[in-house]
Amino acid sequence: MDSVADDLLRRLFQKAVEVADPMKSLAAFLPEKPAGRVVVVGAGKASARMAEAVEALWGPCEGLVITRYGYARPCKGIEIVEAAHPIPDEIGLSATERMLDLLAGVGEGDFVLALISGGASALLTAPAGTITLGEKQEVNQKLLVSGAAIGQMNVVRKHLSRVKGGQLAAAAYPAKMLALLMSDVPGDNPAEIGSGPTVGDASTPEDVKAILDRWKIEVPASVSQVLAGQSGVLPPGDERLSRVTNTIFAAPSQSLEAAKELAEAEGCEVEILGDALEGEARDVAHEHAELALRRQRERPAGSPPLILLSGGELTVTRRGDGIGGPNAEYALALALALKGAAGIHAIACDTDGVDGAAEVAGAVIGPESLERANTSGLLAERALADNDAHRFFEVLGDQVVTGPTLTNVNDFRAIRID
Repeated sequence: MDSVADDLLRRLFQKAVEVADPMKSLAAFLPEKPAGRVVVVGAGKASARMAEAVEALWGPCEGLVITRYGYARPCKGIEIVEAAHPIPDEIGLSATERMLDLLAGVGEGDFVLALISGGASALLTAPAGTITLGEKQEVNQKLLVSGAAIGQMNVVRKHLSRVKGGQLAAAAYPAKMLALLMSDVPGDNPAEIGSGPTVGDASTPEDVKAILDRWKIEVPASVSQVLAGQSGVLPPGDERLSRVTNTIFAAPSQSLEAAKELAEAEGCEVEILGDALEGEARDVAHEHAELALRRQRERPAGSPPLILLSGGELTVTRRGDGIGGPNAEYALALALALKGAAGIHAIACDTDGVDGAAEVAGAVIGPESLERANTSGLLAERALADNDAHRFFEVLGDQVVTGPTLTNVNDFRAIRID
């Protein structure tokens, strides 16, 4: 791996993560602490860091926040509970029930601060009707490997829950609520961040049935019963949402702009392809490889390096039984499509430090990646067919491992073209 190109790509990713850190990004959106009773609730991979940032400004607060295992932060008043993600567990279920009990005690003169980031869909766990935790885990797992886009997954999750789709806000009504949101979804739609626990949604159980049919997902009888009844999801105009203000304080576009500024300071030219890209990881990788090769052909000799930046959330349709994630699969498919083209390097990582279900952010590639793989006895085509990209890059030593980043603004991809 070219050390200069690799170092720059890693620093661009690091910059994208740093600018979204709640300790740096949240203060500008937090008002002075209201008089009277203040309750802080929240969920997501970045929610504990958000709570830490709130207490740094407001001092100790009453409240409860649920985050992913390993993502807790020290807070003096707000209780931080760690639970499972992306498949919910009993601890998340119990903590969500306690959060709903806490909100049941607030009144019209009280103030609720909700801290929501990506990951809240799994961490806020309160199944609707007679759906059991095991059944919800089963449906969630099928969604994750189906190839469905995150927006479709969230529609299903909302209608099978007692807390998503505005229902957390309803639990706090008539208290005043400010929801501070960190976006990890293409388009930054507040209704899709963490399945929109503080935002109404116009979708219906019929929409859920269509999604389940589209992706051929079989569900237990309890799920069918819930979908046949009255959904708890609040329509956007519901009175119980009238006391809520939803504010996005960190988003993928900000991180891409920060990376752009750093790249330009390093003497590179930058083209941002978009912060809301969606699609099958290997298909998008093929498109980006063609674009990178075309840009390389078009550039005159002596031109500065060109950086192609993009964000969004890609998906993987599981075909094999390997260990992978959308960013690693994108990187592997990109390397295959580039076929060792000289002068092109890339990085693809999830800003939360977790690509798929692996404790790996993503991977880097360069012109020699496939040749090094062959020398190591790795078959890149086989790894892609088996969805085994993480294992592939682990052997090559080209994984990007960050540990918990305490933030979450979706995928980050950068291609350097010399």
